[in-house]
Amino acid sequence: MTRIVIFGNSGSGKSTLAAKLSRQHALAHLDLDTLAWEPVTPPVRRSVLASSKSIEHFMASNKNWVIEGCYSDLLECALEKATKAIYLSIPIEQCVENAKSRPWEPHKYASKKAQDANLDMLISWIRQYESRNDTFSKTAHEQLFEQFSGQKALISSNEQLI
Repeated sequence: MTRIVIFGNSGSGKSTLAAKLSRQHALAHLDLDTLAWEPVTPPVRRSVLASSKSIEHFMASNKNWVIEGCYSDLLECALEKATKAIYLSIPIEQCVENAKSRPWEPHKYASKKAQDANLDMLISWIRQYESRNDTFSKTAHEQLFEQFSGQKALISSNEQLI
């Protein structure tokens, strides 16, 4: 049984690594961005309870999976059943560069233009990673990583993702 949780800052490579592992090992892939937000404009966060129920359903429906995201409050639910945790602790400026060069994410944005219109906000968000004190912060991710008792990997550069 393979059940992997990947977390880190925006732009750290979570989706890229999860997609790669999903293809290589035939794992069902869940991007937490697809269930953490209500489909309204401006975006509103779904309740942790509602999102957690969706995660539980995904895990119950798939024997082998990879779940990725930056939401430590949601990741806790997945880590209870995970066999491995991967923390992408990529330098801030590398995350910014990754975000600038990311391809269109059709599951998040109606168009590449809409995605690019959000880029300045995303870069600002990425740069606040180490100073934030919330569920998306470096501190929260480090705590998750330390508390996980299963197999774990710390990745600190893009080169390690290849």
